[in-house]
Amino acid sequence: MLVSICHVTRYKYDDTARYSVQSLRLTPPSFAGQTVLAWTITAPGIAHATQFTDSFSNVSHLTSITGDHTEIECRAEGLVETEDRAGIVRGLQDTVPVRVFLRETAKTEPDEAIRELAAIALNGSRIDGLHTLMHTVGERVRYEIGVTGAHTSAAEALAEGRGVCQDHAHVFIAAARAAGIPSRYVNGYFLSGADEPSEAHHAWAEAFVDGLGWIGFDPANGTCPTDRYVRLATGLDAVSAAPIRGNRRGGAQEALDVLVEVQQANNQQ
Repeated sequence: MLVSICHVTRYKYDDTARYSVQSLRLTPPSFAGQTVLAWTITAPGIAHATQFTDSFSNVSHLTSITGDHTEIECRAEGLVETEDRAGIVRGLQDTVPVRVFLRETAKTEPDEAIRELAAIALNGSRIDGLHTLMHTVGERVRYEIGVTGAHTSAAEALAEGRGVCQDHAHVFIAAARAAGIPSRYVNGYFLSGADEPSEAHHAWAEAFVDGLGWIGFDPANGTCPTDRYVRLATGLDAVSAAPIRGNRRGGAQEALDVLVEVQQANNQQ
């Protein structure tokens, strides 16, 4: 499938910012089942940006703005060809030891409820248990926008019983790690419909299974990633996998606006 993506992030400030630096994880990788055919990033300072591979093997750009500014717009867009690999990840240039993804973070630290969830859902074969965990998380954390926020932890989302894809991924990861299964957070894009553009910046989880490697699980949709998913970046949680992170001097009262359009582009062949 050909997937067309346009991802625009705008920051506006009430006061003038005098210096900004941003790390952009806005370049999707090519690997088995995902081939980037065309991709461009438009952002202040991108022409002189330093490109590097971060600690989680994500392609990143470090940009800076040294003049006065009250707004920053970052636009990433392109065309990606995908195949349905039933969630199995092959061909990524992973340099991070798998054991790193057993590390707990503030977002994924398990409490007693998460440990109980892991013990019940993962009581069986490793792969069957992960599928059970995926569906159980989706059932226990009902999808609802506006209930949780960027700082919500997995334990808080499970206790609330409501959340969004970020919360589903965090709960899954926290439970899997509690059971000794390396797991990582993935952000990317999801094509929800074949005919119309959809706003679908999405998140899911991947777990490492001996003999199979990394496998994706999306509790929000109750499925392993298919050709409707485009992988962007990964990390221990939503913080380390964030598409954009940065700092600035000045520029109080930040307003953030994100627009993501994902559309099937087969008619462009």
